[in-house]
Amino acid sequence: MEESMNITIGTPLQTTAFKVLLLGSGELGKEVVISLQRLGVEVHAADRYDHAPAMQVAHFSYTLNMADPSALKALIEQMKPNLIVPEIEAIATEVLVEIEEKNIATVIPSAKAVNLTMNREGIRRLAAEELGLPTSAYRFANTLESFRSACDDIGYPNFVKPVMSSSGKGQSRVKEFAEVDAAWEYAQTGGRVNQGTVIVESQIDFDFEITLLTVRAKNAETGEIETHFCDAIGHRQDSGDYVESWQPQAMSTLALEESQRIAHKVTVALGGCGIFGVELFIKGDKVWFSEVSPRPHDTGLVTLASQYQSEFELHARAILGLPVNTQRHSIAASAVIYAGVDDQNLSFSGLNLALQNPNTDLRLFGKPEGFKRRRMGVATARAETTDQARELATDAASKVTVNQNK
Repeated sequence: MEESMNITIGTPLQTTAFKVLLLGSGELGKEVVISLQRLGVEVHAADRYDHAPAMQVAHFSYTLNMADPSALKALIEQMKPNLIVPEIEAIATEVLVEIEEKNIATVIPSAKAVNLTMNREGIRRLAAEELGLPTSAYRFANTLESFRSACDDIGYPNFVKPVMSSSGKGQSRVKEFAEVDAAWEYAQTGGRVNQGTVIVESQIDFDFEITLLTVRAKNAETGEIETHFCDAIGHRQDSGDYVESWQPQAMSTLALEESQRIAHKVTVALGGCGIFGVELFIKGDKVWFSEVSPRPHDTGLVTLASQYQSEFELHARAILGLPVNTQRHSIAASAVIYAGVDDQNLSFSGLNLALQNPNTDLRLFGKPEGFKRRRMGVATARAETTDQARELATDAASKVTVNQNK
């Protein structure tokens, strides 16, 4: 075995500590932190608000505006992490590029990947124009005028998304020219960073959408980076947000092979190690690339119930240079639990009923504040078929009631 492939982790809070800085501390980050903690990593969690989920299980936490370059740079220089792991898009990525160039820390999966994927324009041009992958027809626009003509070019119905946003914010479906101006206004409110550019996409006639979790991890003996795929995950969305997901999603052998080919091509182009959530549209044997995030994916919460190593464990292992196992042991589904109210100090009842079936499980994220459409937890379930698993997960989620307290 080569010397370089001898992976060593020290002791947290001592000079040998291997330090990871998580940028964004939501529920996905929380599970990644738990996986890293199990391997003796010292974890530092940052977000723009106090007591975010991942902060509650990290060694140290920091509240700052991560889109502010000087604040982000000061934090990195102060704590000197070995790895920087972005969990969200709204980050001053130019700082990460500089940090990587100066070899101060390794950015996961790479500064290039984080920079490209924070912006829908960068990743779409890479996929369609550089890699020649099948995508929907698209135009970019940064003024109302150019937006109107982009919509006419693409035709109706079309989809409009801010290039700088995540999880459905500011997205709308435009059915006719009369709705164009309203869609522009809505998109301007949804971007994470006020940048004003939107993407207009043609509506693809597809049967379903999948997330293909793709892991780039080092071979234990050779140190070569290899690509591993999880089984395809199907999901149901409501206003841009996922409400349930299941694994595996049934699809043709040809469509699965094409999905893996596309995911392989995109992830190799982005580089580095870690898990990537590759979103694809499927119709029969045909596949179109939609988008990719270089981190665990919300629909992948189902892997907590279906795989030997969840997407969070896979990410933790891959970024540490450790071998991974993407094998699935069960058919499973996940269903989201929303706050349903705008309030703090919430409590959750009916947990005993939700967990009555031995094949169900629950994650409550511990978010300090709820909003009507804020994800506060998730129910997972295992079953003989995806339909049964979905029913069980949805049923478990529905038994959790959210209470307001004085």
